Amino acid sequence: MSAIAAYYNNKSILITGATGFLGKVLMEKLFRSSPDLKVIYILVRPKSGQTLQQRVFHILNCELFKEVREICPNVQEKIRAIYADLSQDDFAISKEDMEELLSCTNIIFHCAATVRFDEPLRSAVQLNVVATQKLLLMAGQMPKLEAFIHLSTAFSNCYRKHIDEVIYPCPVEPKKIINSMEWLDDAIIDEITPKLIGDQPNTYTYSKALGEMVVQQEGEKLNIAIVRPSIVGPTWQEPFPGWIDTMNGISKTIIVTGKGLLRLQAIEPTNIIDLIPADTVINLTLAVGWYTAVHRPKTMLIYHSTSGHINPFYWKEMGLQVMATLEKVPLEKPFRRPYTTYTTSTISKRYWNIVSHHAPAIIYDFYLILTGRKPRMTKLMNRILKTISKLEYFSSQSWEWTTYNTEMLMSQMSPEDQRVFDFDVRQLNWLQYTENYVLGIKKYLLKEDMAGIPEVKQHLRRLRNIYYVFNITLFLIACRLARSQMARNVWFFIVSFCYKFLSYFRASRMLKA
Repeated sequence: MSAIAAYYNNKSILITGATGFLGKVLMEKLFRSSPDLKVIYILVRPKSGQTLQQRVFHILNCELFKEVREICPNVQEKIRAIYADLSQDDFAISKEDMEELLSCTNIIFHCAATVRFDEPLRSAVQLNVVATQKLLLMAGQMPKLEAFIHLSTAFSNCYRKHIDEVIYPCPVEPKKIINSMEWLDDAIIDEITPKLIGDQPNTYTYSKALGEMVVQQEGEKLNIAIVRPSIVGPTWQEPFPGWIDTMNGISKTIIVTGKGLLRLQAIEPTNIIDLIPADTVINLTLAVGWYTAVHRPKTMLIYHSTSGHINPFYWKEMGLQVMATLEKVPLEKPFRRPYTTYTTSTISKRYWNIVSHHAPAIIYDFYLILTGRKPRMTKLMNRILKTISKLEYFSSQSWEWTTYNTEMLMSQMSPEDQRVFDFDVRQLNWLQYTENYVLGIKKYLLKEDMAGIPEVKQHLRRLRNIYYVFNITLFLIACRLARSQMARNVWFFIVSFCYKFLSYFRASRMLKA
């Protein structure tokens, strides 16, 4: 039997961020591998008029927990939802609930965080730093606590090309940042944010680095460890391939590409995309929890959950596989036939954005105005391009992470533990994984019906035929009418704009349908 699975039996486990993507995968794995665990405490806020119990019911009834519902029919009885708000003092937890948490908790998995790249610094610090500080204070009052596992990110120190399994100091102490957030107004904070974050690309990575420093400084008396995953993707194997329910940067890129909205990506195709499946991250996290509690290392250990150093996958390979999968399994209601190109040139990017994105959007909005409707395509396109621009820092570079602690942990696990809690990505087939990624987006994220694929393919064939006929006609007319280079240039410019207009006219008809 798996020693790790046996360890979690009869344990009381506190999970923050349990309603998030990784939190759900963590809960599912715990219930599936250790059905005799005592209780899982989850900190939850009521949302959209739902009670805590309704939110738990909604989580457990998603496809991810299908096998768990069969293995553990009473699973809902083993989840203790506690009202909490991580932005409030003491998390706004009631006195009775706090007493239960402090007296009963054996293991803490701190997964809660804001992952928005453009989060205002005050909010990022509150959720990723102050909340961590408060949770550590709570942990220090738990007599039965055996391990505290903090989920960070492999990009917390992304201003470095080579990243070791250590805590890198921030220029300004976390306590000073926390104190300044209490008395500075929002306008001043926004103004000084670029200076504070320094070489960090955004407030997310900066606040996660601060959070790690807080863990190091204020968790000295605790049995603690940090897990740093890179870009988390859908599940690889467990409980089934392709499950995803979060709209992260790569997922958004795949969707807007599949809908025909995005034609250009500013990436370096030969760079490594350090993608890591969600179930791999969780298997490592649970193994870390077991090792930290049972072996009690003398110092806090950091574990990198990354793939690029042992099984590299390149942006170009992923892009080609995404396009190949979209050909077989297209997304519903595409505006144009999916197509994408790559560039790292600023001039080329500006040209392509004008020709393929801004100009068609303006023409389409002009058409909407003429037909008495509210223009929306330009706003949508600007939002898409803004989202994509936030990823450019990560898609235009590669990093190296050391994994000595992760490899050491694997060597300490029995063959059965290595099988049940597999986090070895050397056998991961990236092309198959990418195909499952696209399928997972379509099925679980967009909730599109697979039965509608033939109809979508037929529509794409019509778009392709129209495109070919139009271009052939354009060529013949141009050859007939053009009498000079200037005339040809003007003619092609005008007809290109007409084609963009017709493309968005078709999109309008589809939107109305």
